[in-house]
Amino acid sequence: MRRVGLSIATFVLLASGVLASCTGDVGDPNGAAPATLGGPSASELPDVKPGEIGVNALLFVTQVPQAPDFGTIATVFGNHFAQINKAPRGGDLWIRYPDASLRNLTEEAGFGNAGLQLGNAIAVRQPAPHWSGTKAIFSMVVGAPLKQYEQREFRWQLYEVTGLAQGEKATITKVKNQPESYNNVSPIYGTDDRILFTSDRPLDGQTHLYPQLDEYESLATNVGIYSLDSANGELKLLDHAPSGDFGPSIDSAGRVVFSRWDHLTRDQQNDSTDNRHGCFNYDGESVSSKKTSARTEVFPEPRAARTDLLAGTNLLGHSINLFLPWQMNEDGTELETLNHIGRHELNRYFSAAIKGDPNVVEFISETSKRTNPNLINTMHQLREDPRQAGRFFFVETPEFGAAASGMIAAIALPDKAPADGASVEYITDPNTRELTPSKPMGHYRSPTPLTDGSLVAAYTPASGEEDLTTIDGVKRSNYYFRLVTLKKDGDYWVPGKRLTDGIKKSIEYYTPDQKATFSGELWEIDPIEIYTRPIPARRSAVLPTPEANVFSATEVQLTEFQKWMSDRKLALLVSRNVTVRDFLDRQQPFNLKVANGSTQTVTSGKTYNISQLQFVQGDLIRGSTDVTGRRVLAQFLHDSAATALNGSSTQPGAVPIQSDGSTAAFVPSGRALSWQLNDATGTPVVRERYWVTFQPGEVRVCAVCHGLNSKDQKSQPLPTTEPEALRKVLQQWKTIK
Repeated sequence: MRRVGLSIATFVLLASGVLASCTGDVGDPNGAAPATLGGPSASELPDVKPGEIGVNALLFVTQVPQAPDFGTIATVFGNHFAQINKAPRGGDLWIRYPDASLRNLTEEAGFGNAGLQLGNAIAVRQPAPHWSGTKAIFSMVVGAPLKQYEQREFRWQLYEVTGLAQGEKATITKVKNQPESYNNVSPIYGTDDRILFTSDRPLDGQTHLYPQLDEYESLATNVGIYSLDSANGELKLLDHAPSGDFGPSIDSAGRVVFSRWDHLTRDQQNDSTDNRHGCFNYDGESVSSKKTSARTEVFPEPRAARTDLLAGTNLLGHSINLFLPWQMNEDGTELETLNHIGRHELNRYFSAAIKGDPNVVEFISETSKRTNPNLINTMHQLREDPRQAGRFFFVETPEFGAAASGMIAAIALPDKAPADGASVEYITDPNTRELTPSKPMGHYRSPTPLTDGSLVAAYTPASGEEDLTTIDGVKRSNYYFRLVTLKKDGDYWVPGKRLTDGIKKSIEYYTPDQKATFSGELWEIDPIEIYTRPIPARRSAVLPTPEANVFSATEVQLTEFQKWMSDRKLALLVSRNVTVRDFLDRQQPFNLKVANGSTQTVTSGKTYNISQLQFVQGDLIRGSTDVTGRRVLAQFLHDSAATALNGSSTQPGAVPIQSDGSTAAFVPSGRALSWQLNDATGTPVVRERYWVTFQPGEVRVCAVCHGLNSKDQKSQPLPTTEPEALRKVLQQWKTIK
């Protein structure tokens, strides 16, 4: 369903409606909860008294309640917009001390105001403390329309606050050398004090590609996670995410952990026979690229709705729509899902890729023999438990309608532990993730485990879809997020006490077409504990033993080879045996044999011969008359530096599979890539389901091409053979370097 088609007038009315009078506690401003709200009443959530929770201070932000839940500040995706109808001004950055006292840090530093929101108006989001606990970094947008109908551009920018201790005065400074023309959000400090953040700065800073559009509904998205040295302005894109990255943090093992939107699916806006969305392809990414009449796509297979394209094939059609946890090193190397977790370990059901082979079946969790008994569809707002390394709290939330709130859950994925041995723990009742629950119990967001073992979260007693509710003739959002402690009650955790008495504000601003008003309690979200944290050891990629042996045997110095690739913006992707698949993955063919050799991993049933590994690169070439910007579209690898080194092939963007099942291919760095295994005719046999980005000079070893946790389809561990394909690449490289 395409929801970006709301008119400007519709957005204005919605924004005006939500910013109305709203006073009181977590229920109705006049003391009685609306009929649409469930869960505890305000009187059942007493305020926390001094000394009752926490040994450290908490940073958090206040936010003017906002609806509808699409493309606004508190939504699951498309939440980086800085327009005033997307991010209403009036919130602040706050600190709460263990004695329950509060300080408004932005007000102290001269930012923000009550009343009419004009040049000094602000909205604030996502604070993150420094390792020392003496300062913090956050995102803030400054300014608002100065008069009715005034159209102005605003951007989220990064700021640093000092003076956090009681008795000090807050000072806020703008981070130097950040991309000032773009929205920079969710910042964190690296272990070396570089700043990691997500941004909608386009690929390679090419302004004509702005904004990047997501793969779902062609809504503007962030481009991925950047790393900035604010002293000299060095800026690196660590992950090119076609549909966006969200909420990075660095865990105790030094991993950059974040939620990513994985939607590697053909463009659903392009699937209407009348092309009602006006989709078209550009002939390239350059500033001089031109629109064409073509709107063809090559990867992955068509969606199930395109019965015309599927007719005469054995394909059932493919769609994927996930928010999974990902990890990488701080330099962007070794990007993968957290501990290699995926749909098989978390989801309940997804379809087989093909028909006609009884071995290839749909995935049903109850019959899959997986470890995890608890269904999870999405994972957002991950926070590591400071008392248990590798245990992460997160929120499962509906895609729309809940302001990125839902059920709190947890999972233990310590560094290098196999994901197929992990189990999800439901922290709050599963009813809290439902928009139509059998038992109304409210929703949660921003789960924050504390060092004293407490759990804090933002809670709303509203259990249905976020809506514009009319109470006493006034329209407003029916969600009221207040920071609460949680306590164990039977099998699950429930709201305990509120951390504040409620933070109220009366404001006015121009939407810009109308004058909107708000008076009452603000949302309290994005809490984070401040304390001196040990800095994890900085992680770097380590070449595994089989591949290191090949470098040694061929007398190639790894560092020299990496510098040579880095100078050419290339990476090398190596696999040892692409016939190997994870034992749970029976949704694509898994009885695989190398066509020109004897290497195979076959159980019983139909065997598939494979001969080529074919790459696709994510090009920003899909346009639409509906929206401004470009969507990523998969195209066969055509990067000239990579293809020249990979040699000729009858299949575009492909490299041969060696007789031992190994492959090695040069690929462009800093751009989303994916791949598929093909037979000798070029027909795909197994397709990758995720985009992956590689860094300049990275030698990335994926022992098998399509994922393995503990054992393969024959219950065998990862192969440890030395890849012949790597040996051939290095021998060739010595002749051309």
